[in-house]
Amino acid sequence: MTTSVDARAEESASPDRTSQAMAATPVVREAGDTDAAPWAQYVDAHSGASIFHDWKWRAILREVFGHRPRYLIAEREGRIVGVLPLAEVRTALFGHALVSLPFCSWAGPLQDDRQAESALEHHAIALAESLGVDQLELRQLGPSHRDWPTQDLYVAFMREISGDHDENLNAIPRKQRAMVRKGIKAGLTGTIEDVDAFFPLYADNVHRHGTPPCSRRFFDAMQSAFGPQCEILIVRDPQGTPLSGVLSLIHRNEVFPFYAGDTAAARHCAANDFKYWEVMRRAADQGLRQFNYGRSKRGTGSFSFKKNWGFEPTALSYDFHLVRADSIPQNNPNNPKYRLMIEAWRRMPRWAVNRLGPLIVRGLG
Repeated sequence: MTTSVDARAEESASPDRTSQAMAATPVVREAGDTDAAPWAQYVDAHSGASIFHDWKWRAILREVFGHRPRYLIAEREGRIVGVLPLAEVRTALFGHALVSLPFCSWAGPLQDDRQAESALEHHAIALAESLGVDQLELRQLGPSHRDWPTQDLYVAFMREISGDHDENLNAIPRKQRAMVRKGIKAGLTGTIEDVDAFFPLYADNVHRHGTPPCSRRFFDAMQSAFGPQCEILIVRDPQGTPLSGVLSLIHRNEVFPFYAGDTAAARHCAANDFKYWEVMRRAADQGLRQFNYGRSKRGTGSFSFKKNWGFEPTALSYDFHLVRADSIPQNNPNNPKYRLMIEAWRRMPRWAVNRLGPLIVRGLG
């Protein structure tokens, strides 16, 4: 069974191991290419690790977005006792930041004990100040324990699922369950496909919402890096027309629907409701027992949709150490100053937004 949110937030070390380890102060260094295997070994063994702590993100963020990886490793007597993935983000529109991690819901420090966590944080602060960034941002699941400015705009939605389809369906509140059944009765089908089928649905969705799209290259990179841990589900109507799609990541016994898209016609036949039921149903058949709906902003349609499925929100704490900035940046669609830009973006032709969007969105992850 996947560990609970509270368990993820706890230290993974036993009391005896922690007390012995406290004898030596950890030494923190920046990871290099040769650290891939020991990093993976540490992350794989840590109960609090998420899919976003995976070493593979290091190459994706560097090669797709041009962000410089600044991954930190804490060692005590030659043994890794903590890691912190960071990426240096520098854009003309949105400034200069050190983030753990852009385009990832949460990827804060993993550690054996508080001493290792403190060493990682102090090194990250020193690095941020030496680079002269606007801010250092650490993203974690659960409440903040740092005495830093914190943004609580985002929440995560997670719930355990059963291996029994009827049990999972009955756990969905009645009105939402009716929408799932509407999609089933409409003869919708879901199949595992590829980025070719997914990207047009994603691009159509973000264009309607006035949001710059990520590049097609981003989704290709995720599918290439994660292989069978990355699944793309496409929902089609009885005539074979694609209506909705979702790219999900699989980590341990958890499925994480990560990026989604649809056409305007999807709503009329409950294709999005059917889509997530299909993800849940397939996950149960694969032996996965945690459904992670991912992050949403408070007060949005996405937040309400996930609540309607019976999922309860868990706070995501985005903690900031301000260096050159004098306040937490608000680079999100909820910021009123972006409303006119969003409306203008919706009216631009698709070819233009698909070309310009990736240049803009690299600073918005």
